[in-house]
Amino acid sequence: MVIDTQLFYLLNNLVGQSHLLDWVIIFFATYMAYVLVAIFLILVFFSLYSKREKLEILIVTGLSCAITGYVLVPLIRFFYHHPRPFMVLQVHQLITETAWSFPSRHAAFFFAMATAVYLYNKKWGIGFFVAASLIAVSRVVAGVHYPSDIVGGALLGIIVAYVAFIFVHKLRAK
Repeated sequence: MVIDTQLFYLLNNLVGQSHLLDWVIIFFATYMAYVLVAIFLILVFFSLYSKREKLEILIVTGLSCAITGYVLVPLIRFFYHHPRPFMVLQVHQLITETAWSFPSRHAAFFFAMATAVYLYNKKWGIGFFVAASLIAVSRVVAGVHYPSDIVGGALLGIIVAYVAFIFVHKLRAK
């Protein structure tokens, strides 16, 4: 995919422009994930939702993140072996990964989280989508994913979170 490689190089060429920018990219690509999970837990536990609503938000979010990140992504990677950009291209690499590239587990996990949050609280959800996008794009800039890996992971996460939301709502209605 020529456009995928061209877009990858456009973003990856940001590496090495400044130490501060490289540090920001590494932070978002690696450590923002932990910050976002902590923010999610803090927001849910200190929100004004009832205990039942909080539990439902935690279940839908946890279920969708777990299914995408730890079941579907490994399953897809088992059958489809897409090498990471640094394995086949000359790249500016800020971080390393060892698994196959497609789909992005980070994109799948955090877009699932953002979608689940959005389905319960639009305002919070927008913030989570921004954070998930920053995490995902920074992983392209850092040299460990192609843009198509991000799109595939994001779509997977969004679909699974929506299905989990519908499933839990149908169970609650019974």
